[in-house]
Amino acid sequence: MSIEYDDEPIPGLPGRLPPGEEILWQGAPDWRGVARGVFHTRLVAAWFVVVAGMAFVAGGTGVVGALTTMAVALLGLGVLAVLARAQAKSTIYTLTNKRVVLRFGVALPKCVNVPLALVGTADVKPAGTGFVDVSLTPTVRFPLAYLQMWPHARPWKFGSPQPMLRAVPEAFVPQLADALAKADPARVAATRDAAAVPAPVPALVEAAA
Repeated sequence: MSIEYDDEPIPGLPGRLPPGEEILWQGAPDWRGVARGVFHTRLVAAWFVVVAGMAFVAGGTGVVGALTTMAVALLGLGVLAVLARAQAKSTIYTLTNKRVVLRFGVALPKCVNVPLALVGTADVKPAGTGFVDVSLTPTVRFPLAYLQMWPHARPWKFGSPQPMLRAVPEAFVPQLADALAKADPARVAATRDAAAVPAPVPALVEAAA
């Protein structure tokens, strides 16, 4: 179900929390982690270094070509850094005792609610010193397409999109694991990298503006 909202009574949330629900954690992605994980700045930098190095190979353009290539590289990486900062600044992740909420979007804000009882697994991947990417695998079909969730979607999962919290502090992981365990008494929070599958409940809710 989709609902429109014009303001945020609580930053990062499309409405006030109902009785019995409380915020456990709230934060934004680290922009440097977004730059590396979404815009692949390290790979881009490495590519430009290779191109610049080729300028010194026989038949290349020499120092002038190498310097020109590095100038273009700096400009391109600067643009990617600005985009990463914009993505991080426009994003707020919220963990409550009932759900995970992803509010994101530079031009078209979107707010996606993922009930904790619908999270089958929570997988963790390093995203730089002190930060991790956390992808959530729903136990039901996710209602949004991969491109609608990008860049807050697990890479390459085009057919079955998985919401992903990008470059969040490592301290968030045990809080999420604890919230997942409490959301379903039958759940066993196995490790900080995964959680067990709960019983299916109603569909995911997505709110957009």
